[in-house]
Amino acid sequence: MRNLDLTTLRSFVAVAEQGGVTRAAAALNLTQSAVSMQLKRLEELLGQDLLDRSNRRIALTNSGELLLTYARRLVELNDEAVGRLTDDVYEGELILGAPYDVIYPVVPQVLKRFNALCPRVRVQLRSSTSLKLLESLKRGEVDLILTTEEAPGQGGETLTEMPLRWVGAQGGLSWKRKPLKLAFCNVCIFRAGVLRKLDDAGIEWEMAVDSDDDRSVEALISADLAVGALLEDSVPPQLEAIQSCGALPDLGIQRINMYGADSRKEVLGELADMLRQGFAASRGPVAVPKALTA
Repeated sequence: MRNLDLTTLRSFVAVAEQGGVTRAAAALNLTQSAVSMQLKRLEELLGQDLLDRSNRRIALTNSGELLLTYARRLVELNDEAVGRLTDDVYEGELILGAPYDVIYPVVPQVLKRFNALCPRVRVQLRSSTSLKLLESLKRGEVDLILTTEEAPGQGGETLTEMPLRWVGAQGGLSWKRKPLKLAFCNVCIFRAGVLRKLDDAGIEWEMAVDSDDDRSVEALISADLAVGALLEDSVPPQLEAIQSCGALPDLGIQRINMYGADSRKEVLGELADMLRQGFAASRGPVAVPKALTA
């Protein structure tokens, strides 16, 4: 009788979902060699090649695709059983805040894992702007928040970073018109920095919308009546990143930061660790200080 090892299956699922050994190792807090050895043992146990290593990006073989279905079910069932039997330690309610443009794809994956581990903990997800979330954290209205900022503030921890990009309608021409029409929410944390870069570059601009609603801004941009700025990984399909070839200033890098993880609540630490792993796997770890003093 050959028994499948759940630790090995967990690594196999991580490699399949993250698209490679490096990201899977980061998500699991393991070394690349440890994950590679687990995959090798799994293939030897089953007598099957599970991964197609002929290309730069690892793909699953037919046998790997079949195993993935079972592996996910086995890992989820294991986590559910452990969670149910140990959930007397973890119960209550947590409020997690995040800007809408950093929710996908990491946060839903994390919440699913967290629910399996702590099924008696109710997590409320509150979507708002970074500025409002920081204010809510100070007032004690949320437990843990994610923000998008150029650098973390006091008590902040950077999880990952990504470029801020100019965005416009698919095939749009608004970015070529003068003065440049802009669409930003009144409370958008990117707004002040973008305007400063335009002023420094001597580019005339006009604000084309006065709204606190992200959907209104998105609609205006998709109608090719203005341009805006979004994180590279959050550009929706109806918009596209503008290739201005230097006609617009580079908007630099934004960091996704986490606040509130220093709480003494043990269960909050579990959620924070999952968010660290999720964002580390999505783009790789970032070498920046965990916190900066004001």
